[in-house]
Amino acid sequence: YRTLVTITTSLPYQQPLTPPSTNQRVQPICTLCKPVTQVRRFSNRTFTRSHQSVTRKLSFGGWRLMGNLADGKADRDTLRAARMARSLPRLRAIDGVKHVVLVASGKGGVGKSTTAVNLALALSRIDSSLRVGLLDADIYGPSIPRMMGLSGNPQLDQNDLMIPLVNFGIKCMSMGFLVEENAAIVWRGLMVMQAIERLIRRVAWSPLDVLVVDMPPGTGDTQLSISQTIPISGVVMVTTPQDIALLDVRRGIEMFRKVNAPIIGIVQNMSVFICPKCEHSTHIFGQDGAQRLANDTGVKVLGDIPLDLCIRETSDSGCPVVMSQVESPQAHAYLGLGRKVLSALPQ
Repeated sequence: YRTLVTITTSLPYQQPLTPPSTNQRVQPICTLCKPVTQVRRFSNRTFTRSHQSVTRKLSFGGWRLMGNLADGKADRDTLRAARMARSLPRLRAIDGVKHVVLVASGKGGVGKSTTAVNLALALSRIDSSLRVGLLDADIYGPSIPRMMGLSGNPQLDQNDLMIPLVNFGIKCMSMGFLVEENAAIVWRGLMVMQAIERLIRRVAWSPLDVLVVDMPPGTGDTQLSISQTIPISGVVMVTTPQDIALLDVRRGIEMFRKVNAPIIGIVQNMSVFICPKCEHSTHIFGQDGAQRLANDTGVKVLGDIPLDLCIRETSDSGCPVVMSQVESPQAHAYLGLGRKVLSALPQ
């Protein structure tokens, strides 16, 4: 009814149309012609307005608006807004999943997958009762199987749902479990969207408190499909201090804001390199780039992750630094990130 009133307020009538009861007729007054307009509710879902001759139809949200304006031309902005709103997908929660946290960036190569893996492990270490899952949404370049030390094909349960593979207590699902490790996935967008839908809906995630999603780089179909079909509890943006990376992350922030996905904050990855011999600090990719971006966009910085050899080696070996070197400064950096993300999630 609210949508209908919004549409009809631009019409040349002195009083707005109100939804009548079944078989009730209403006769609004037209400012440009005689009061011949009739409104009738034919069923629970159909609302029809006839103005002289019926020439246009617009279906929107279960209501049908029929008729033409006094000048014979429909308001284009109203029609466009109605059609766009009708075409948007509806949000539907993942069965048994309480929170969904996206780890994203506008650019590849900034350490997004490494951050997603260590964030998921940090959340499980902060609260041992927390049930955490990890979804690899990068169809073309899945890296979660290698980083989590997992291989093999998922089995099916009695409901024909794929059973996630588990390591370190984390439920994991990736396209890498369904294809050979060296196989190239050469798919068009429609096939990618179908694969994403299966990885989200056809997996036995339940029960989970937090599902961490490792997003692909960019602001394309995958980002839009996920953010517009499932409720998002928060987005963690990963960047390096480099200006080129910051430009793309800024675009990613604007994209998630357009789809009303709440942004938890920015992680500045590879912020500094500390020489293991002389302990001299070098800002290879620049300094304080994430803070400048945060000041411009109003998004807070969640923390800095150093450029360190052990983070790379432990990720490649399938035993991330949060689990293999639990007392290291690098592990504590991810634990601090996990605490801030956990505190930002709605209760």
